[in-house]
Amino acid sequence: MATATVSAPPVRIAPDATTTDSALVRRAVKAAALGNAMEWFDFGVYSYIAVTLGKVFFPSGNPTAQLLSTFGAFAAAFLVRPLGGMVFGPLGDRIGRQKVLAVTMIMMAAGTFAIGLIPSYATIGVGAPVLLLVARLVQGFSTGGEYAGASTFIAEYAPDKRRGFLGSWLEFGTLAGYIGGAGLVTLMTALLSSDDLVSWGWRIPFLIAGPMGIIGLYLRMRLEETPAFAAEVEKAEAVRPKVPLREMITGQWRALLLCVGLVLVFNVTDYMLLSYMPSYLTSELHYDETHGLLVVLGVMALMMIVQPFAGALTDRVGRRPVIAAGCAGFLLLSVPAILLIRQGSLAAVALGMAALGLLLVCFTAAMPSALPALFPTRVRYGSLSIGFNVSVSLFGGTTPLVVTALIGATGNMMMPAYYMMAAAVIGGVAVWFMAESAGRPLPGSAPSVEA
Repeated sequence: MATATVSAPPVRIAPDATTTDSALVRRAVKAAALGNAMEWFDFGVYSYIAVTLGKVFFPSGNPTAQLLSTFGAFAAAFLVRPLGGMVFGPLGDRIGRQKVLAVTMIMMAAGTFAIGLIPSYATIGVGAPVLLLVARLVQGFSTGGEYAGASTFIAEYAPDKRRGFLGSWLEFGTLAGYIGGAGLVTLMTALLSSDDLVSWGWRIPFLIAGPMGIIGLYLRMRLEETPAFAAEVEKAEAVRPKVPLREMITGQWRALLLCVGLVLVFNVTDYMLLSYMPSYLTSELHYDETHGLLVVLGVMALMMIVQPFAGALTDRVGRRPVIAAGCAGFLLLSVPAILLIRQGSLAAVALGMAALGLLLVCFTAAMPSALPALFPTRVRYGSLSIGFNVSVSLFGGTTPLVVTALIGATGNMMMPAYYMMAAAVIGGVAVWFMAESAGRPLPGSAPSVEA
């Protein structure tokens, strides 16, 4: 048994409803979204500068081998994400969401900052890729508790009728982080010579993570615990008994399967578009690197504009129709979109990428509110962390590595389309079996309304 000390948030918790303060909700959304932005700033930088990192840490005469090695280190971080989820998720259900999210913020910033300090392979030899791998493992472990915690935090603060809109800002943070990382890499690529980029320029984006982490930690430490968790503590007289890990899995097996399926289609398409496509354009299609980065930046900016409106749409029509539309779109349009991208002209590449980006918004807008609603408050953080990270580790984070290897083995440049179509089929099955959650209280929680 452990005693949880939870500050009373400025909300009114009653048996029939929880009334939240709109200013507090906005603060919670900002703090959660900033942490997500920092996480994806790192992923964006790592993906967009992958070719340079391959030269720094994995010297080889074969560019494809360098790229595979770099994406291998990228994928390795995802192998430990389930372990992080199994540690941070149950801990968040026991001691509170806010405390755990502060810890994950510190670890993410430290891991990213450390990458910027690692000597190159030319300086210390094999120790360089080993240290890169260690830093990536620290990032992956901390990230195991980040997304599930941030989405849970926003979902438990948000009024029932606005959960989709408010949750969509979490992925707005994702896109902002990607644009920040990709924009910085694009600027550096344009201003620095290849030698300068390999010599020292690649370190700059990773070193920026230190100040970003301090800001994010400050914002998160100022937050109160969520009303839903505070109500759980109040019911248990401030004592939160430990929920066995087995109960979080076997007791929620149906919801976990749905979570894995939904996260699969969400993250395969996400990593395909935002992490893999820049390298696909330059390494596989020999597209001009700067133009390729600018196209992806434009697509992400378009997604950011649409994101809040799509989130509000999920509150009106439901999560299921929006997610189902995304699955159907990827099933029907992946091949035409990749064919457009392969055509090579700027207009064709931009149109194909924009189509994939708008389809991805169906997931980025709906998932932050749909996934926490799969689980009751008592095990929400833990069960969602496990389901989310298992799916991301097996299918999402490995997408760049698997698709690069498939193209290398088969020579078929359409592999990205086929991979997204397969994910869409699995996601469609999950949508068919999931219950609608829009406008309804979270399982195990009282109705939530805005003051």
